Amino acid sequence: MSTPDAPVLPLRPELADEVPYGAPQLEVPVLLNVNENPYPPSEQVVASIAAGVADAARSLNRYPDRDFPALRQDLADYLAVESGVRVAPEQIWAANGSNEVMLHLLQAFGGPGRTALSFAPTYSMYPEYARDTHTRWVTGRRAEDFTIDPDAAAALVEAEQPSVILLASPNNPTGTALPRETLEAVLDAAARVPAVVVVDEAYAEFRRAGTPSALELLEAYPHLAVTRTMSKAFAAAGLRLGYLAASTALVDALRVVRLPYHLSAVSQATARAALAHRDALLAQVADLRAERDALVAWLRRQRSAAGPVQVAESDANFVLFGTFADRHAVWQGLLDRGVLIRETGPDGWLRVSVGTREETQAFQDALTDVIAEQEQG
Repeated sequence: MSTPDAPVLPLRPELADEVPYGAPQLEVPVLLNVNENPYPPSEQVVASIAAGVADAARSLNRYPDRDFPALRQDLADYLAVESGVRVAPEQIWAANGSNEVMLHLLQAFGGPGRTALSFAPTYSMYPEYARDTHTRWVTGRRAEDFTIDPDAAAALVEAEQPSVILLASPNNPTGTALPRETLEAVLDAAARVPAVVVVDEAYAEFRRAGTPSALELLEAYPHLAVTRTMSKAFAAAGLRLGYLAASTALVDALRVVRLPYHLSAVSQATARAALAHRDALLAQVADLRAERDALVAWLRRQRSAAGPVQVAESDANFVLFGTFADRHAVWQGLLDRGVLIRETGPDGWLRVSVGTREETQAFQDALTDVIAEQEQG
């Protein structure tokens, strides 16, 4: 039986050679490649979620509340505890992961004839949001230590006149958090354009003591949006619930472009149940921060054929380390030993997620073997 020819489809030309986003998912004992929280929800949390979903199921014949005020109130209450910043429920917006929140932002403020700006290296999905909304994509460069020079950033904003600026803090894949003075420099420059500044704080709960949240700047800058997610700190990557805090005017603009009923009743119930157990879930975050700091210290004591291992400062639940003359060989060597990490970031660098103590030990043992093998090679 012959294989039929591929259909001729009117695909947009700029998508012809694109491939779907995604990290490799391989069946190995130690998965440290996608920055998941390694600790599953407790049985108590699972029971609460199950009860909430069961209650929601009794009215699945009805559409969910399209503006989800109860969930927005719960998220506002959580941010007040986590960051010390109180916002009104009307200043909260949520969607199917922070990815959809970002897409809403580009749909509302990007588009043909407009520009989105960021600073590389950064999250690889950002240019895809721009592509999908026909928004011009421009990147400035980070310094060798992955920081952003405030004056250079302000100058680039002035030169490019973007309508949207995307700043990840902590940054993915580097783990680098942005200091307040850098954020203020960009926000001040953006106010003159004008542009919306999006600070992506997907990993904010893992930041080190003394690292501020951009939420503290919301009152002074109505063109600022701060995005968060329940995927990481709440061990709820499978939930797909991201959200932002911003001015009411900015949130109302997102309500215009969102699809009707984009958050199911089940998603809303699951998120609210998880938020009700925030203390228990966030207790694991402190353990992961300690595990990250210990991993950073260990990596800095290692030496490869290229010299001492470099490690980027991290306020996230992952660590970027390098540099290796052949990073793929290191990645493959780890995979051969049952440890999957991410081959991403600048040339020569690799990224490892923070796992359990046992998973971290497996990674350390494997990397020690790989480096020794390469030195003998």
